[in-house]
Amino acid sequence: MALQFLVGFIVSVINIMIHALVTVGAVGIARSAGLRYRERPRLHLMAVMVGTAATLMVAHTLEVLVWALAYSLVDAAPAGSDLLYFAFVNYTTLGYGDITPVQAWRLTGPMTAMNGILMFGWSTAVLFEVLRKTLERFAATGAPGFSSADRG
Repeated sequence: MALQFLVGFIVSVINIMIHALVTVGAVGIARSAGLRYRERPRLHLMAVMVGTAATLMVAHTLEVLVWALAYSLVDAAPAGSDLLYFAFVNYTTLGYGDITPVQAWRLTGPMTAMNGILMFGWSTAVLFEVLRKTLERFAATGAPGFSSADRG
C-alpha cells in the first residue's frame, strides 16, 4: 500500500509541475494578448479564452499521459488494457466500466482521480482569472462595450 501512495504522490507532483508550467505560460500569453487593443474586443476576448482553454486541455492531456506511463511501469491494469483510456477514465473521474486496476494497484485509480479533480479546479480558476483580467484591461483602455460602468 505504501508503494501505491508513493507512486501516486510522485506522479501527482509531476503533474502539478506540468500544470504550473503551463499555467504560467498561458497566463503570460493571455496577459500580453489582453494588453493589445483590438478593433473588435469581443472577438479578441473570445480568442484569448479559447487559446487559454486549449492550452489547459493540452496540459491535462500531458498529465493523463504521465499517469498512463506510470500505470505501464507498475503494471496497474490487466495485461492488454488500453492504458491511455484507463488513465483518462480515472483522471476525469468518469468511473470504471470495462477496465479495473489489478488488486495490488487499486489505490492508484482514486489517487489519479484526486489529482484530476485538483487540476480541473485549478484550470477553472485560471480561466476565470484570465477572463477577469482581460475584461479589466479592456475597461481600463476604454474598449467599446467594456467600460467599468458597463460591469455594474
